[in-house]
Amino acid sequence: MSEPLTLARPYARAAFETARAHNTLTAWSDNLHFTAQAMADARVRSLAGDPRLSHAELVGLLLPPAEAADSAFAAFLTLLVENRRVDLLAEIAALFEHLKRESERTLRVTLRSAGAIPSDRADAIKAALKKRFAREIELEQRIDPALIGGAVIDAGDVVIDGSVRGRLERLQSALAQ
Repeated sequence: MSEPLTLARPYARAAFETARAHNTLTAWSDNLHFTAQAMADARVRSLAGDPRLSHAELVGLLLPPAEAADSAFAAFLTLLVENRRVDLLAEIAALFEHLKRESERTLRVTLRSAGAIPSDRADAIKAALKKRFAREIELEQRIDPALIGGAVIDAGDVVIDGSVRGRLERLQSALAQ
C-alpha cells in the first residue's frame, strides 16, 4: 500500500495550481482546512465509507457553507470522492499549505521558551530570522517549562537550541565521552 503523502501529493499540487491560477490561495487554504477538520471527525469519516451515501451527498456534507456547489473547489472535492481519496484531506491540506508558504516566501517558525517572551524580544527574533532566511516569518510561540530557561527556535530544517535543558544535555554528552 502506498504512503498517504505520496498519494496526496498530486492532489495537493493540482489544488495549488488551480488556486494560484484563480488567485484564490487563501480561500482554498481555508476550504481545505475546513474539509480536513470535517474528515477528522469519526462520524463524518464513517459516513465517507457508507455505500448508502451518494458521491454528491458526501461532497455536499464536506463542502464549506459559503462555497458554491458549482465551484472549482466543489469539483475538486467531487474528484476526491469519486477516486476514494477523501480520507487524504488532512495530508492534502498540509501539503497545500507548504506549497502556499513556498510561493509566498513565508517560513513558519516555532519559538518554544520556558516562559512568556515579551513582544519586543519576539519582534527582534522575528527580524533576525527574516534576515537570516530571507523570507517572511510566521512566528508561533509556545511555553515549554521543561526547557528550564532560554528558548528553542524550530524553523523546519533548522533548529537553534539555546535552552538550558539543551545545554545540560550537551554538557552531559561531552562528559560521557
